[in-house]
Amino acid sequence: MFKKNSEISINFCPTGMIPTKKMSNYVPITINEIVEDVHAAVEIGITMVHLHARDEKSGVPVWQKHTYEKIISGIRRFSKELIICVTTSGRSFNSFEKRSEVLNIDGDLKPDMASLTLSSLNFNSVASVNTPDMIKSLINKMTEKGIAPELEVFDVGMINYIKYLERKGLITPPFYVNLLLGNISCAQANLMHAGLMVNDLPPNTYWGFSGIGKSQMMMNSIGIAMGSGIRIGLEDNIWYDHKRTKLATNSELIKRAHVLLEANEKTVISPRKMRSLLNLNLGNGSYGRKI
Repeated sequence: MFKKNSEISINFCPTGMIPTKKMSNYVPITINEIVEDVHAAVEIGITMVHLHARDEKSGVPVWQKHTYEKIISGIRRFSKELIICVTTSGRSFNSFEKRSEVLNIDGDLKPDMASLTLSSLNFNSVASVNTPDMIKSLINKMTEKGIAPELEVFDVGMINYIKYLERKGLITPPFYVNLLLGNISCAQANLMHAGLMVNDLPPNTYWGFSGIGKSQMMMNSIGIAMGSGIRIGLEDNIWYDHKRTKLATNSELIKRAHVLLEANEKTVISPRKMRSLLNLNLGNGSYGRKI
């Protein structure tokens, strides 16, 4: 499954569900902050964005679609081709109704993709519960709405589950897979785990490496050198350096990724080209998966 590409996808994850203003004032929480960080990222060069929404006062994650609509509307004012992915994470709320409400957004604000974590797992202090029934229900809703799954993989067994879902006809290629390494209870950020996961991916898969915490830059470096893609942003890592002496901004992390790209004689794949590769509509008012 090794592809050495000259163009690399950058999947930008600006805020996530865990980082807070107390951890770092650079974490975007409000709708305007998230939109502004995405705007800056687009100016630097990214392929797609992975969105989480927060309550503007408390900063806690929210699931209501009207908040996502405001974020997506703000982004599409300056970029009508950027691939937009929304979360259906079960880390903070685990009813199907709450996790799937964002999939009901349609028209000019329709997301192109939605995250789909392929098994339950433990983080440092909380579990993300993803039962087979929940996964299949989310897939069915995404299929009904014409939204492509962004497959989130934390361990090699989840790749086997991709193949199972494909055999059952529930998902079809081309696939986009986030390979997230370095979580406490999952695949670790080392070459053995990374190579095993990439080697096990099904055909017609586009993938990106993400490193949790201090492993972000290492996994981004490996992803750029190997080809295909990376995921980067304050959702996964709030620090600029390994010694944790400097808090990062989203723009600083993306700019550093561009330095790595240039050193490897590679460029960022455009949203338009990535849309074609992933069988997505071409943007500019037409979003989601081609039917």
